[in-house]
Amino acid sequence: MGYVDRNLVPGETLLYRTRHHWLVLLGPLIAGSSLLVPGLALLAEAISKRDTAGLVVGSSTISPKVMAIAGAVLVVAAIITFTYGVAKRNATEMAVTNRRVLIKSGMGSRRTLDLMLSRVESIGVEESAVGRMLGYGSVIVRGTGGTPEPFLMIAHPQEFRRAVQEQIATS
Repeated sequence: MGYVDRNLVPGETLLYRTRHHWLVLLGPLIAGSSLLVPGLALLAEAISKRDTAGLVVGSSTISPKVMAIAGAVLVVAAIITFTYGVAKRNATEMAVTNRRVLIKSGMGSRRTLDLMLSRVESIGVEESAVGRMLGYGSVIVRGTGGTPEPFLMIAHPQEFRRAVQEQIATS
């Protein structure tokens, strides 16, 4: 159960929900892969050299045990990197209910915006050409008399804006 589900008030209905686009996982995936590939290579080399003195590099020899430990550390670091990226993606929730707009972002420190629909002055969407093709963009919510609140790399930002506008129109 996420932030949005825990913070619905009696009589409030969830109409639309979104979160960060899957593209935010590209960085952690590349970083994790750059750790995973050498880690697996070291583990494979350690297994193939387990009955020998080790790998000769220049004038020194690296034992299979050291290679296995280094490989395991790199594999664990790769898993942690990707897991952190997934957790960070899942830490952002955006929702429209029949009464308000709810936005929560952040893992350790949290940033929330609960804005009554009657107080929404404008909601803007910024999409690059690539963002339009892949279905992501930035949503900027502005409450009456408030400063703009930008939320970046949101999946289906036009649909989110449309859900807010439809609900304002029916209120």
